[in-house]
Amino acid sequence: QVQVVESGGGLVQAGGSLRLSCAASGRTFSRYAMGWFRQAPGKEREFVAARGWSGRITYYADSVKGRFTISRDNAKNTVYLQMNSLKPEDTAVYYCAAGSSVDEYEYWGQGTQVTVSS
Repeated sequence: QVQVVESGGGLVQAGGSLRLSCAASGRTFSRYAMGWFRQAPGKEREFVAARGWSGRITYYADSVKGRFTISRDNAKNTVYLQMNSLKPEDTAVYYCAAGSSVDEYEYWGQGTQVTVSS
């Protein structure tokens, strides 16, 4: 089993940057695909980015391509989401998830709030 805990959220002005971190427990972290999702008020949760266990496969939502970067450090059991050129529409609770593949996630964190002011 894997537990994931997000951190790094906060308030930032439009155009600014934030880096989210997701620390995962468990010695098998390197065998899990990791993903980031977000949920804005009144909206459904949506996919943001994912990285396969080997790091060779990476996916991004069209809305964040070119602005967000997902990376992972298996030695630190941590996955990151670097968010640049933030927009007010990026405001949401961001969730980290671990799964057997980039299409299937079994373990979810509690989320971290990101607020982008205009």
